Amino acid sequence: MPDKPRLLMIVGAATPPGRLAAAVAAAAEPARAKAEIDTLNLAETPIEICDGRPLANHGEATRRAVEQVIGASAVLIAAPVYRASYPGVLKNLLDIAPVEALQGKPVGIVAMGGSAHHFLGVDWQLRQVLGWFGALVAPTAVYLTGGDFKDGKLASESGLKDLAALCDTLVTLAKIEPAALGPIPLAAKFT
Repeated sequence: MPDKPRLLMIVGAATPPGRLAAAVAAAAEPARAKAEIDTLNLAETPIEICDGRPLANHGEATRRAVEQVIGASAVLIAAPVYRASYPGVLKNLLDIAPVEALQGKPVGIVAMGGSAHHFLGVDWQLRQVLGWFGALVAPTAVYLTGGDFKDGKLASESGLKDLAALCDTLVTLAKIEPAALGPIPLAAKFT
């Protein structure tokens, strides 16, 4: 493993960069001291539709996005609550990624919604999908609302502290040997 783990931060929304991208950028700043940071913004990266083709038959942008996930030591997934779940563009990326892309890999969840009432909308559904991959999901997530932002930037001290703590957790978890985490996920056994 390199001196610093590679932390991939995914902005899992199809809308142009806004508050969610600003939150990811705010999380990246303090994390740079402990990790190499890459960002994959799904609003700027055209991911082809998952239609059963092997990854090798997808276009360059899709293959490169999946390779970023595979090459990361840990992944931070940021997604808005969209219709009580996470957006289809993020699900599509996860549908294309092979099981090995996240198997045994630390993954953190950042969700953003219109009010505090939606805080589990992304968390509980995304945790299930990440469990299918056999990802090592951080035990707690970060949830943000519009009230955490001022002039388009994350201004909430608790939000900033929570994001820094989540990134620290992912860096710590990246030091664990994936083979020490039990059997491979069922999805890897039957593919």
